[in-house]
Amino acid sequence: MEKGILVTGGAGYIGSHVVKQLGAAGYSPVIVLDNLSKGFKDAVTYGELVIGDSGDKELVSRILEENNIDSVLHFAAHTVVPESVENPLKYYANNTCNTRNLLECCSNANVKHFIFSSTAATYGIPENVPVTENEPTAPINAYGTSKLMSEMMLKDLANATDIRYVVLRYFNVAGCDSSGKIGQSTPEATLLTKVACEAAIGKREKVYIFGTDYATNDGTGVRDYIHVEDLASAHLKALDYLKNNGESTLLNCGYGHGYSVREVLTAVEKANGKPLNIEEHPRRAGDPPELVADARKIRKVLGWIPEYDDLEKIVSSALNWEKNRSY
Repeated sequence: MEKGILVTGGAGYIGSHVVKQLGAAGYSPVIVLDNLSKGFKDAVTYGELVIGDSGDKELVSRILEENNIDSVLHFAAHTVVPESVENPLKYYANNTCNTRNLLECCSNANVKHFIFSSTAATYGIPENVPVTENEPTAPINAYGTSKLMSEMMLKDLANATDIRYVVLRYFNVAGCDSSGKIGQSTPEATLLTKVACEAAIGKREKVYIFGTDYATNDGTGVRDYIHVEDLASAHLKALDYLKNNGESTLLNCGYGHGYSVREVLTAVEKANGKPLNIEEHPRRAGDPPELVADARKIRKVLGWIPEYDDLEKIVSSALNWEKNRSY
């Protein structure tokens, strides 16, 4: 029986793009596990969808056994930073405790490969920019801490067993599938590109800029925006790397350069052909002036070459999805 792949959270924004690319690459069987709390059934374009929780040990164990799973890609998580500050236990329950249960099931089923969806929020407010993988971790919210705790559990499990892993720390994910079939539909999303595109088509009244006096080129915060399709391809590269006996590793996922808030908003205005309603506010506590990845390691280790490293492509794909979204 062919070895299967389990994708948790595969009906969500990033997971669904990875599932689509797994299908295009011919991987089979692919099982998607998602409770649909944030994901969408219509976003799953390939494989078999099982509705349930990644922390449900009985369900996960059955899926692993029945489908001869040897590779798990783990996306299922809560991801809204302000909510994690207001309700930290929700994040530790879903992001950390459920990951612990999933890892126990993987260990019992002798899963060989584990790819973990992590975040640059594990760095907190880094002293050095661009941020290398060796930058000390000092998360400033429960979202970042919950992900870091999962990274630590995975590392400890790998030291005790034969499982090998790739941890991918995402910077600012943006954009949508260029064919327009799937996209970012997370309710009450906080990602800038998504918010700006919703405002562009009238789904939001305005866009807020928090902080206009940073020591950046135009006074607004700078972030490393990575197109979701490039991020998805990094997961397939990571899977191939592990299947070819690559050692466990941790990698930043970004382009190695950033765009300011104003640059992103200007790009959305240009793509949409009309101005946004923009309101300026003081800085938010905990927002670093600049957060950009040192992305050399992922290119070297995985041979990853991004195809969508262009703000216009990112924005146009996101705006196209908002205008024509199907779910």
